[in-house]
Amino acid sequence: MQIQKLHHVVYRCKDAKETAKFYTELLDLDFAMAVSETNVPSTGESCPYIHVFFEMADGSSVAFFELPEEPDMQMDPNTPEWVQHLALEIGDMDELNAAKERLVNAGVEVVGPTDHAFCQSIYFFDPNGHRLELTVRTETPEMMQKLRDTAEPMLEEWDQTKTVSDKAAWVHENADAGR
Repeated sequence: MQIQKLHHVVYRCKDAKETAKFYTELLDLDFAMAVSETNVPSTGESCPYIHVFFEMADGSSVAFFELPEEPDMQMDPNTPEWVQHLALEIGDMDELNAAKERLVNAGVEVVGPTDHAFCQSIYFFDPNGHRLELTVRTETPEMMQKLRDTAEPMLEEWDQTKTVSDKAAWVHENADAGR
């Protein structure tokens, strides 16, 4: 088996209409479809929902479930808010800077751009509290090869010691500039 690409990733939302407005108006995603059911097709359990999909240029989607009869959603209290996030790639730094300006003008707090050497990113939260990253690729083949070459040794070192390695420290040498 070879995975071809991401079809869709799904999160829960508080309000499907507010979520649609955010993803279409601020991120320019296409509101591709909505499905609403009383019973969950995969399990048969009763749980009324609306499932909304926002399509990206490559045909993949980010989707959301609004579940009005379930307890209010909450984030994992044991995971820092910066850990779980969805990173979306855009074309270039001009687009990244324009996206930041659009978000800030809409009252969204934005961090960055942050320089990760192989990409530049901005970070912000959607109306549901999900952290998003817009990113522009800035890597070179040499950078990516260096990261590939150190991936296995770093993982093995981490597995054995649970201590931070400096094998890829170079990627964040300029990260302070985005804070």
